[in-house]
Amino acid sequence: MSDVEITAVRDAHRFDERALLGYLERHVDNFTGPLTVKQFEGGQSNPTFQLITPNRRYVLRKQPPGELLPSAHQVDREYKVMNALYETDVPVPKMFCLCEDPSVIGTKFYVMEMVEGRLFTETQLPTLTNDERRAIYLDLARVMACLHNVDINAVGLSDFGRPGNYYQRQIARWSKQYDASKTEQLDAMDQLMTWLPQNLPPEPPAVIAHGDYRLGNVLIHPVEPKIVAVLDWELSTLGDGLADLGYLCQEYHGKSYADEGLVNVDFAATGIPNEAEFVAEYCRHTHRATIENWHFYLIYNMFRSAAIIQGVYKRGLDGNASSTTALGYKDEARTRSERAAEILAAQ
Repeated sequence: MSDVEITAVRDAHRFDERALLGYLERHVDNFTGPLTVKQFEGGQSNPTFQLITPNRRYVLRKQPPGELLPSAHQVDREYKVMNALYETDVPVPKMFCLCEDPSVIGTKFYVMEMVEGRLFTETQLPTLTNDERRAIYLDLARVMACLHNVDINAVGLSDFGRPGNYYQRQIARWSKQYDASKTEQLDAMDQLMTWLPQNLPPEPPAVIAHGDYRLGNVLIHPVEPKIVAVLDWELSTLGDGLADLGYLCQEYHGKSYADEGLVNVDFAATGIPNEAEFVAEYCRHTHRATIENWHFYLIYNMFRSAAIIQGVYKRGLDGNASSTTALGYKDEARTRSERAAEILAAQ
């Protein structure tokens, strides 16, 4: 288990705390100082802070400082989707306010409830029992299905993304952002950017796709093996639920810089469901019989992850990344794109 690491606000992310206090006292019910601000380690895209007052603790998410890539860091979208989902079966924190005026602390930001829970960053959950591991992974599948089962019209999110051509638009977006943050030639990325648009699946029904749904972006109940909050909605949009499923299932196909993933895991010995079991649990909760061309969803997500993490690394080079670990991702885009090319070659 890893509790969220909280540190003093890093120099590059300091802002006017007095201005923030004044704003929150005017816009959040019963918000009173004095205010202490700490920073969460992580939140590679949008810096995340803990706000401590005499009465309660809150969480603030803001855009990073410096020049931003097009279409990135849209904290207003995070706020909108969580606010809409608060009354559904999807566990999310309560939203308190969204500030779109950058003159207050330098960027847009929002403030939400701080949910008590455990954050696990090691996908193999080494400190837990077999039963706890299995329960958490099955709940990951269940909660993902709950999200994809939400009626977008009923919660006011029918306008949360453009209709149609989901994969075509996503592939174009991440290809463009990869090119904008490219630091070396990667032949595998070029191969994927050519293959993917030529092998699109049938147009899916529009659901809310989280975009970064994984163990490290959910909070687990303080003592029970169940999810109490889904976090980090920056990449959410209207799209295909199978994109989220394929994204999480990357863990079964390759380790990353920061974690061993689920490669070479003894599933019977650890209690963790294997890929087929996890996918079957998701399908059970979404009333889906089968998934055709499963390899597309894995390859698409490995390409997309490579593009995203290349952006994180580039921000690290430029000195405005949200986490001190950003420079450690130097080889991640190569590793992920080459693994995707291997899966493609095996088809």
